[in-house]
Amino acid sequence: MTNQKVLITGCGGMLGDAVYAEFSKNYSQVMATDINLTENWLTYLDVREIDQCEKAFDTFKPDIVLHLAALTDLEFCENDPDNTWKTNALGTENIALLAKKHNATMVYISTAGVFDGNQEYYNDFDQPNPLNYYAKSKYHGEVFVQRYLEKFFIFRAGWMMGSGVKKDKKFINKIFKQIQEGKKELFIVDDKLGTPTYTVNFAQSIFKVMKTGYYGLYNQVCSGSCSRYDVAVKFIEYLNLTDKIKITKVDSSYFEKEYFALRPYSEKLVNLKLESRKINFMEDWEKCLEEYSKVFINQLK
Repeated sequence: MTNQKVLITGCGGMLGDAVYAEFSKNYSQVMATDINLTENWLTYLDVREIDQCEKAFDTFKPDIVLHLAALTDLEFCENDPDNTWKTNALGTENIALLAKKHNATMVYISTAGVFDGNQEYYNDFDQPNPLNYYAKSKYHGEVFVQRYLEKFFIFRAGWMMGSGVKKDKKFINKIFKQIQEGKKELFIVDDKLGTPTYTVNFAQSIFKVMKTGYYGLYNQVCSGSCSRYDVAVKFIEYLNLTDKIKITKVDSSYFEKEYFALRPYSEKLVNLKLESRKINFMEDWEKCLEEYSKVFINQLK
């Protein structure tokens, strides 16, 4: 265990649990922060407020800052662009400026959504062209980190899954909630493609890549790719509900009122740089989903 100090922003979200578990295991001093204090190990910090950020850096003096804080609900971001810019772009710039000032290594979590989906696969070197406010603000974060810092890691995640019933705000838990409500038929889109990313595997991989000292921007997603429909079929299979739940394919127009933010057709990422440097620690998405599904099986009992 190292004596380096680690500051984590936005640690109360679905990725935060896995990151906190991994880094508190390996570092003796971890300051986990968020604006929603859902855990007793969290300290309040609003990354939109640079004076608060300055105070946190001055007081804690981190060697490493993992910047997880972000608004990730695409529809919320479309409806409140100012808050989205302030949280995802300005908040990231605040942290990047202070990381530079304090000579701290910065880790920034970005998204496959920075791409427009006009090609099926994207490697680390493809040119981003974000389509919605969420993705645009996250891409600006990438730019700020690379502009101000030399010691940084940017990890682009895909379709995030993790943290269970309590905190998972994404696709898997949305399906599970429908099952809990007694739904016997699920309508799932098959015209959106991507690469799932399991928070536990993702956090472990961040730690391992950081240890190499090979700074830079990386695509970091589970191996394999799929449609939303494929994920749903596998999840139902792992829950042993294949004979009880019917899954019906629909296209995105079926949910156009509920999910109105423009989304890319494909968000499939390729971990080209990680593979080339032989530091790709991400596992197959189906294996990860099977592991994650155990959390939900316990909830069904």
